[in-house]
Amino acid sequence: MQQTPFRAAIFDLDGVLVDTAKYHYRAWKRLADQLGFDFSEHDNERLKGVSRMRSLEILLEIGNVTVLESEKPVLADRKNRWYVELLGTLDPSALLPGALACLGALGDGGIPVALASASKNAGMVIEKLKIAPLFRYVVDAATIANAKPSPDIFLDAARGLGVDPQSAVVFEDAPAGIDAAHAAGMIAVGIGTAEALPAADMIAADLSRLDFRCAGGTLVLGLL
Repeated sequence: MQQTPFRAAIFDLDGVLVDTAKYHYRAWKRLADQLGFDFSEHDNERLKGVSRMRSLEILLEIGNVTVLESEKPVLADRKNRWYVELLGTLDPSALLPGALACLGALGDGGIPVALASASKNAGMVIEKLKIAPLFRYVVDAATIANAKPSPDIFLDAARGLGVDPQSAVVFEDAPAGIDAAHAAGMIAVGIGTAEALPAADMIAADLSRLDFRCAGGTLVLGLL
């Protein structure tokens, strides 16, 4: 793990700050049921960290279902409507351990923070969680041409924060996100397990296990 201080922090949303994966799974499973095949939680692991349309393609592959290209946006939008309905109950209690504390520590330490999520609903989610003011920049996934593992979303976040990509640290829970961070020239902290995220530069079960030391606009990370 790089020991030189970082000057910016970039967070994925789902699985790092909040767990909305259960809502995604329920919505995708409802779509699979409608299309006539089973979709398990194990299958759902393949959808972590990838775009909505790519998730749909994986779902169809799992079900061995072929649809017209013109039908794919309709199916993706249907799933998203169901997902947004499920998000109606979301509130700050859904934040994962350490999320609010680490965002607060970074803000107090003068470290600019960006959100870089593949979800087009990210803005709505952070509003419901009441953490939107803690981010200096939020990447609009709708404007990113190439999804993770392409580095585009993280490079955009660095530009939005006005920092060199190599001075930013990324917090991710998906292999595609770890790969995207590395492709952007950034250090990647994996939130999860070493088995699930073998390429991460540092691993923590959740953000509460990390030591955020901020001083003079720089950040040094350690494990508690």
